[in-house]
Amino acid sequence: MSIENDLHLISDFDKNYCLQVFAPLPVAFTKGKGSYLYDTDGNKYLDMIGGIAVNSLGHANPKLVSAISKQARNLIHCCNYYYIPQRSELAYRLCRASFADKAFFCNSGAEANEAAIKIARGYFSHQDIDRTEIITAEMSFHGRTYGTMTATGQEKFSKPFAPVVPGFKYVPYNDIDAIKAAITPKTAAIMLELIQGESGVHPADAEYIKAVRNLCTEKGLLLIFDEVQTGIGRTGKMFCYQNYGVTPDIMTLAKGLGGGVPIGAMLCTDEVAKGFKPGDHGSTFGGNPLACAAGIAVMEYFGEANLLDNVTLVSAALFEKLNKLKAKYSCVTDVRGQGLLIGIEFDESIIASGLREELFRAGFLVSSIGRSVIRIAPPLIITKSQAISFVKALDSLLATRMGVKPNPIISAFKNIGRKESPTAKALSEAKPEETKPATLPAPVEDDEL
Repeated sequence: MSIENDLHLISDFDKNYCLQVFAPLPVAFTKGKGSYLYDTDGNKYLDMIGGIAVNSLGHANPKLVSAISKQARNLIHCCNYYYIPQRSELAYRLCRASFADKAFFCNSGAEANEAAIKIARGYFSHQDIDRTEIITAEMSFHGRTYGTMTATGQEKFSKPFAPVVPGFKYVPYNDIDAIKAAITPKTAAIMLELIQGESGVHPADAEYIKAVRNLCTEKGLLLIFDEVQTGIGRTGKMFCYQNYGVTPDIMTLAKGLGGGVPIGAMLCTDEVAKGFKPGDHGSTFGGNPLACAAGIAVMEYFGEANLLDNVTLVSAALFEKLNKLKAKYSCVTDVRGQGLLIGIEFDESIIASGLREELFRAGFLVSSIGRSVIRIAPPLIITKSQAISFVKALDSLLATRMGVKPNPIISAFKNIGRKESPTAKALSEAKPEETKPATLPAPVEDDEL
């Protein structure tokens, strides 16, 4: 039995047999190519969210597909009782490309952050030093496991599941004085995202990060950078910390590392590696041949395709065009981010989830955060012309919203070559009040599952 091309059956099976922790749009994708996804009716969508910063090489990238296929024919899984060539090579490549000396592989960003929290505490415990507290930032997001949920500086994620893991403190982001005030003799580490992606794409100030690094060095604390969303070229450097001129003691990766194949990694210095002894940590599937082969292919492709140069080029074009929209429309209050992780914030006249659905109907996939922010994190292979087509579509939608006569060419663009499924047709024909966000399922925050 295959239900792949029957949207109604897919939806029915999902509602009846899947735990309802998501609120999906009425669409299912059956294939992808480059920066585009295709639904069950053959409609094409420009993927401006890239699986939430996961599909770094786009969809069906020939090199990645070849690497996965070749590895699957030879060996998919081998347990950690033995050496795994692909794990060894990927660790070598990541360490050579970064500050790190050692790597630990797992299956997700949350697991990578769990490893970071655990090794930070282990580092002091193995020296018989009583330091267990970890300082994180308010409005941060580090995952949904118990440890990472507690590390996340947003109570809404942890309150229903109390009691949480002890030993965490939260301070305002970009406030060095708040961090200084939070440090006690029991403080072990400071854990930060360089760009807070899940709270609306808020970059850290350069001077703040430098001050945090200096403070950690002065106080003998470990500095953890959560680069689950910003790592692997997303910001124009292989790792976001390279934009700040500082190095952490521990860094976590996931999302773009496997190009779509689940993988996470915790990287650290030789000194910090003393925090784990044999048997202290592990993962059944972490570092398996298939996932690591995908990671190697992703790393190789960066050099072969000059991918970082493309990120810089397309990012510059996007920021230029989006800032022109900000100047043109008063409803656009901010455009921020770095590289190809960008947040577009709107005033109270625009509800982000509603705008996300309008963009979806126009053939563009984005993420909405809270009430006011649209986030984009497209594949790193996206072309300048593809990125600009998104800005043009957004321009057209905002023009309609603000009562400005839209460019008829741009308005027509969104419907070229698109078929309407019964579900999409019902949505497009609904009365305005029927498409207000209040009538939709409650939005589910994007996360590192």
